[in-house]
Amino acid sequence: MHATTVIAVLKDGKGAMACDGQVTMNEAVLKRGARKIRRLYQDRVLAGFAGSGADCLTLLERLEEKLNMYGGNLPRAAIELAKMWRTDKVLRQLDALLLAMDTSHIFLISGRGDVVEPDEPVAAIGSGGNYALAAAKALLRHTNLEARDIARIALQIASEICIYTNDNVFLETLGEERA
Repeated sequence: MHATTVIAVLKDGKGAMACDGQVTMNEAVLKRGARKIRRLYQDRVLAGFAGSGADCLTLLERLEEKLNMYGGNLPRAAIELAKMWRTDKVLRQLDALLLAMDTSHIFLISGRGDVVEPDEPVAAIGSGGNYALAAAKALLRHTNLEARDIARIALQIASEICIYTNDNVFLETLGEERA
């Protein structure tokens, strides 16, 4: 998916999700400052997306509905969203990936019915996702940086490698005071 890069990191009861701002169509950059992360369910859940913008926003609305239905229980909401996404004729056509997190869980959710909680407290999606993921894993293992710093640095590193990722970083956090 040549769309974007989104990374989520959990550390010490705090979470951070970062995304780049680039919107690409074919070989052209259409926008440098898009926000691809949303706060959901009373600001207790972060969700980031990669893929078609309209498709992603539709899925974020459905995730929020599931979170409201299940009292903010992210694991249950993620599973129910994936089930609905896979079986609904209209939703099945949506071209997107979601990354959702609270202060305890990170999930990668896809339209194929995938709901993956990674072994380590980090996950990434999008064209630069593997670069950001590798950088974040190294930072988690070998530094004392906080989740917010790991996410930001990992995304900056991905932007130096992936042509579909820029260095215009947007960051949201959980478990710490918002400025």
